[in-house]
Amino acid sequence: MTAEDIRSVLEELAAGNTTVDAALLALRKEPFSDLGYAKVDHHREMRQGAAEVIYGASKTYEQIKGISQSLLDNGQICILITRVSAESAALLAADFAEVGFTYHEIPQLAIVGTLPKPTGNGTIVVAAAGTSDLAVSEEAALTAEALGNKVVRLYDVGVSGIHRLLAHLDELMEAQVVIAVAGMEGALASVIGGMVSCPVLAVPTSVGYGASFGGVAALLAMLNSCASGVSVVNIDNGFGAGFQAHLINHLQAKNQTSPNAKRRTTTRPYDRDRQLST
Repeated sequence: MTAEDIRSVLEELAAGNTTVDAALLALRKEPFSDLGYAKVDHHREMRQGAAEVIYGASKTYEQIKGISQSLLDNGQICILITRVSAESAALLAADFAEVGFTYHEIPQLAIVGTLPKPTGNGTIVVAAAGTSDLAVSEEAALTAEALGNKVVRLYDVGVSGIHRLLAHLDELMEAQVVIAVAGMEGALASVIGGMVSCPVLAVPTSVGYGASFGGVAALLAMLNSCASGVSVVNIDNGFGAGFQAHLINHLQAKNQTSPNAKRRTTTRPYDRDRQLST
């Protein structure tokens, strides 16, 4: 049950269109379903703002199918499955053909149902240094889209040809948040971080030669970025970056509800003195 489902039940009760017993019955739905091999969380969207996502790696086809069906049965209309094999995806496509099933081969990501309309405050830009980073970049981009965000993709814009990145300054500067995906030395995040006023989420990838240590070199470079506003997720964690970008893009100002955040309506003494001195 989502927050909107609960709101709908309460509004129906307030309007007199349902009884207290009927509303209580609707709200008594278990917050999770125990499938034996998984406890499927149906209240996650209500708590965290996004429904449960299935991590497909190391799960069998039967397990992924069972979890997906449980989510569908409890009102989820878009289910994201990451790191799912092509073999499992082929079987799942037949199972969920009626509600819709799409498999993206490069990031090994599947979507059951339909993508929601974008509802965020702005645009999420996903910038990938090279074509070799596309698997991680697409995982980030598709995650953000599945959670209800408008995404702009800028691919193969790494620092070895910086003019390719500079050709997209408008998209970068208009973004609400930028996801910078890079392997090798991971310089892309610092470059973007020095050009934009929004948060930059850096994603190191395992792309690179021997001394890249499977992405550790890019990870350490990004963690030591000189640019302000750069945060770093784990190596190859496109999902984590896409989810965090979604949260940032859906933040709402809380000034109206927080007494500590109210704007001053009177002139402070030092402001008065400054005005007199000018």
